[in-house]
Amino acid sequence: MEKKDQSFKYMEVSIHETDIGAKLKGFIDGMEEMAGLRLPQKAYYIMRMAIRELLLPPGSAVLERELAEVLEMSRTPVREALVRLETDGMVKIIPRRGFIVEPIVQKDLEEIYEIAESLDGLAAEKATGTVAEPDLEQLDLLVREQEQAIEEDDLMKWAKLDDEFHSLIIKLAQHQRLNVVVDIHSDHLYRARLFTIHNRPAPERSILEHKAIIACMRARDGAAARKVMQSHRERARKEIIGVMSTIDQ
Repeated sequence: MEKKDQSFKYMEVSIHETDIGAKLKGFIDGMEEMAGLRLPQKAYYIMRMAIRELLLPPGSAVLERELAEVLEMSRTPVREALVRLETDGMVKIIPRRGFIVEPIVQKDLEEIYEIAESLDGLAAEKATGTVAEPDLEQLDLLVREQEQAIEEDDLMKWAKLDDEFHSLIIKLAQHQRLNVVVDIHSDHLYRARLFTIHNRPAPERSILEHKAIIACMRARDGAAARKVMQSHRERARKEIIGVMSTIDQ
């Protein structure tokens, strides 16, 4: 990722003086998948998910000491996790203080979406060759749940289901290296979708595109599934980038 714009305004956040600490603890309590993880891995996963879900929004400046207290860990595993998150492009470490959650930079996002368009298209084509009817029914179910979320005006729920839809297709592709590469960028895309979700049109068009992708997969037309998926990602990229400049970070 390129060097961030130095004119970006960061906002210092005290975990103890806001409700972030309580939300983080609630977040931790719901993570059953962390059982058995080493402390640095646990700290990394908690912080990664908190940033991804905008619990720690772009521009948040957080003290390492406060975070360690909330996580009930020493500062050593927290520091190890921060180094890894910095490598992922999610945070910027401030020596002897803490970290800043990186902003969502338009140029970075454009590059990531270009990669996602190609790789998600490939995944749709690969998945079409091996997908079974129960898998297609699971994709159908996710789309129906998305429609319900829109009816309930629950855009956050819709976004989570959208992520599940794309993640399931990646999984169905049965391509380990593809899965690893996509995972590197998935958090950045999800964070951008959440960050812009209330500034974009209602996602009815996305629902139609999801249905078209499933139809292509059900017809065993991998080339068509790939084309529709790439078009779907391209439209989302243009829509999200189009509103990024209108939102203050």
